[in-house]
Amino acid sequence: MSLPALLFAFLLATAYGAAFHLWRGGGAGRLMLALFLAWSGFAAGQIAADSLGLSFVRVGAVQVGAGTVVSLASLFLGYWLSQAPEKPGKP
Repeated sequence: MSLPALLFAFLLATAYGAAFHLWRGGGAGRLMLALFLAWSGFAAGQIAADSLGLSFVRVGAVQVGAGTVVSLASLFLGYWLSQAPEKPGKP
């Protein structure tokens, strides 16, 4: 993949992570978690789509569709898993 394609994918995944953080809130640690999940999810979607030969919304060499779906799935899953369990007996 060329440098412009990598930059486009990085900026798109960063926008997903930042928008998710803006929506769900939290501190700097939550922002770092959201960015990491968005970057790694987008990369996993890109690799999976390329490996399987899928072409679901492709812009040049970037698999935007698959990257977006896996990035958002990883953001929601990571958010769900990072929630503290409720303590019994608390209203």
